[in-house]
Amino acid sequence: MSDLIARATSALRAAKPARPVGRVAAAHSAALEISGLPSDCRIGDRLRILSARGLIGAEIIRLDSGSCLALPEGALAGVSIGDPAVLLPPVGLAPDLDWCGRVIDPDGRPLDERPLLPGVVQRRIDMPPPRPHARRAMGARVSTGFVLFNTLLPLVKGQRIGLFAGSGVGKSTLLGDLARRIDADVVVIGLVGERGREVRAFVEDVLGQEGMRRAVVVAATSDRAPQVRRRCAQTATAIAESFRDQGLHVLLLIDSITRFAEAHREVALAAGENAAMRGFPASTPSAIAALCERAGPGEAEQGDITAVYSVLVSGSDMEEPVADMLRGVLDGHVVLDREIAERGRFPAVDVLRSVSRSLPKAATPAENQLIAEARSVLAGFDRVRLMVQAGLYSSGADPAIDRAIKLCPKLEQLMSDKEAEGIAVSFARLSKILHNRAEPDTADPSQER
Repeated sequence: MSDLIARATSALRAAKPARPVGRVAAAHSAALEISGLPSDCRIGDRLRILSARGLIGAEIIRLDSGSCLALPEGALAGVSIGDPAVLLPPVGLAPDLDWCGRVIDPDGRPLDERPLLPGVVQRRIDMPPPRPHARRAMGARVSTGFVLFNTLLPLVKGQRIGLFAGSGVGKSTLLGDLARRIDADVVVIGLVGERGREVRAFVEDVLGQEGMRRAVVVAATSDRAPQVRRRCAQTATAIAESFRDQGLHVLLLIDSITRFAEAHREVALAAGENAAMRGFPASTPSAIAALCERAGPGEAEQGDITAVYSVLVSGSDMEEPVADMLRGVLDGHVVLDREIAERGRFPAVDVLRSVSRSLPKAATPAENQLIAEARSVLAGFDRVRLMVQAGLYSSGADPAIDRAIKLCPKLEQLMSDKEAEGIAVSFARLSKILHNRAEPDTADPSQER
């Protein structure tokens, strides 16, 4: 009861009965010029326009002497010169563990039409990352429920990876599987610019009751204004930071960082910034880096944020601007390939094009040797795949290739296994395939990292 009273009191203190009011001075194609606001208003402050057709939210994106430019969150139909523009209090969130199992918008309002009480501690959605000299190194390896990620592409606490995929290759399904299977205390999911019908499908079908039990979902559908879609990723990260500061291990999933970058581009161009890299303004790399750097290991007694950022790539083009920016910021990248998906192997990960920068420290010398051997086998078969399919390769011509042809189907089957019993058992199964050794029935808990 005392906790509920404290949270209700915090919510009441955040309310401001008196607010400054400006006026609409001009309406452009995508933005409104507001005059009469106090000189201490800031970039990112929120407004509420009282138009003839109702209330319209807006966000300040540029400041000039005596006026500001605001990007509305809805259509401008009905807005007229002189309409009041109310300056709202600074945007903040007060996440709480009671939010698990809920779907909210980027402003912390529930989307499931049920009441949602904020926590006690208010925090900004654009917090700076942990201090570089104070944050810990990446932590222990985590069990993912996938043999592939337990062995060849390990994931450790505080690691940030990119999931690079085109449409229809199983990206959403893989994200849902990771949300259910990865060993974490809390899962925070940001659905940035997702189609409206896909939000419910992801929550009910992909995550299900099991996944939602420990998850907070932040959603901004594709019809929302660009600043709202951009804020979705920032809000999800702020919620993850709140749980991290409580000493918890948080899994943060952002789908997708590409749509975050596209939303940032719309806001930046409306504010007057010039387009540069294939239409993206020069501020895009710093916006992506500022978001991603907030995840990772925390300081001192804080927990960790292990993050997975999905990246949409057209035609598997890894040289697209957003994909190229992400590779330099993250601690690894996982590439989903359409050809592998068409062969029926899921997750359709192209191991040879994927990298986990937690290696070699995340594995023992013996495990690193197994990983290198498995990659060598996969690379050997990849070099002669077309020759084998065309019947141009003769058995016995090269012992290494013969071995790769024999082992590759077994490795493919192993990499599609979603029922991994732990890291030690996963490596034992990999060793059995490569060396024809016996596989233990159960894992030794002391070997788990």
